[in-house]
Amino acid sequence: MQQIDASASIDLQVMWHRLIAIVEEQAQVLIRTAFSPIVRECADLSAGVFDTSGNMLAQAITGAPGHVNTMAESVRHFMRRYPLQTMQPGDVFITNDPWKGTGHLNDFVVVTPCFRNGRAVALFCCTSHVMDIGGLGFGPDGSDVYMEGLHIPMLKLFERGQVNETLMAMICGNTRQEVETEGDTYALAACNDVGATRLLEMMEEFEIDDLEALSSHVLSRSREAMISEISKLPKGTWKNSMTVDGYDTPIVLSATLTISDEGIHVDYSGSSAQSPRGINVAINYTAAYTMFGLACAIGGRIPNNSGSLSMFTITAPEGSVLNALKPAPVSTRHVIGQMLPDVVFGCLRQVVPDRVPAEGASSVWLITMRGETADGRSGRYGFTVGFTSNGGTGARSGKDGLSATAFPTSLSGTPVEIAETQTPLLFWRKELREGSGGAGKTRGGLGQVLEIESACNKPFQVLASFDRISFAARGHEGADDGSAGFIGLKSGQKLKGKGAQEVEAGERLILMTPGGGGRGNPRSRAQEDVARDVRDGLISIEVARSVYGAR
Repeated sequence: MQQIDASASIDLQVMWHRLIAIVEEQAQVLIRTAFSPIVRECADLSAGVFDTSGNMLAQAITGAPGHVNTMAESVRHFMRRYPLQTMQPGDVFITNDPWKGTGHLNDFVVVTPCFRNGRAVALFCCTSHVMDIGGLGFGPDGSDVYMEGLHIPMLKLFERGQVNETLMAMICGNTRQEVETEGDTYALAACNDVGATRLLEMMEEFEIDDLEALSSHVLSRSREAMISEISKLPKGTWKNSMTVDGYDTPIVLSATLTISDEGIHVDYSGSSAQSPRGINVAINYTAAYTMFGLACAIGGRIPNNSGSLSMFTITAPEGSVLNALKPAPVSTRHVIGQMLPDVVFGCLRQVVPDRVPAEGASSVWLITMRGETADGRSGRYGFTVGFTSNGGTGARSGKDGLSATAFPTSLSGTPVEIAETQTPLLFWRKELREGSGGAGKTRGGLGQVLEIESACNKPFQVLASFDRISFAARGHEGADDGSAGFIGLKSGQKLKGKGAQEVEAGERLILMTPGGGGRGNPRSRAQEDVARDVRDGLISIEVARSVYGAR
């Protein structure tokens, strides 16, 4: 009997690993079939498989945490609108509802049920960013969600294998990038189909008719592992707050973190009220990035699924910037939402200081640009591109921060060659920003400098949604802050960190992404590390001498 139990346990573990491989293939299919560079080149997506109760069993390694952890709740919203027993083979569901999806209209969420022998055995879900969904465009200027683009309630994209032509016509009729948006929508449905095919192959191989035993194994083991890690922490309550730029006035993010036998709870009471502009965060996105920060610090080796996430609870006052209520504008919710791991780390720094870094650039610098093409026949917004660039992460215990690295999102930087091929833009510079990492015993990661110009002698717009310009990433334990970000023109004019602004023909847009904060007294930094930084062009000789005390 013991031998049978051991064999069954091995089978369950093998199938668990297969699930992870299946959803990673699902994500790779999305990357290879998507039309938009932000998906193909930067992997702004998520993919996962769910049991018939709506529990996330596995997520793809490739993808953004904000997408992954909001996706974990999205499936349950779909199941409430379309109960499992009403779903049919060939059905595919879609929404971009910010409060039931991933927090803003520019992300499509697609769910596909998987059937075996006429019975639903699982659901596959995926998300990806769509660059243009109408409205004002992907920027923070809207005063309500209706100004930000087309809203798709939970609808059937396919019904029994037949595409909803009316819905597709509505989607294509409300975007400045019809081909890309239509292609991305079909890519989302296609990757779910591949996931379902691979799952059925696995079930056939292991001769199982449902995932109930596997689901129980995955969720219970993950939950137990997280409980074990939390039990090693001291019990109590800790607070932290952080001030960020906001749209036109600063925003305060306040967190109270409580560790108890029931798990970890984070409450954001004391945070600023919701903004009149599109930097607000729906509670699902607030929870997603808070949970990601907690998981990184507490259970970084534990698989991310509904079992491990169940030990975290998140609350924020209704009507606050972190729990904005419909119809609040939420287009660039990432600018505030991606700051939340740093806020949580500030609480955990008082509990497990060696596990968390100093503050970093945090929110990705997604440079959305649009304008006329050389022929001028495509109208004022003939092209729209989202160019992903990143600042530096905070210094770690015993290690420097990472330069030009996306955290807490995991997006890759957009290759210059891709942007120049698909738009009439010319990138004169893309290089590390010397001296931008906060000095310390361990140094903050560096930001970067970008210099961009229209190559067709026509103006273009930048839909700015950048932060850490007025409030830089803070250093800790006697270290220096990272350098603040900057946006302006080469002629000397400074631009606003948020809002649509014109770059005239012949002008060059200059962006300097923020650096990460340092950690520890700079005079304690190893001399060989200082010398290497000078040799690599990361700091100047003057800084090495005056700040680090180099001889």
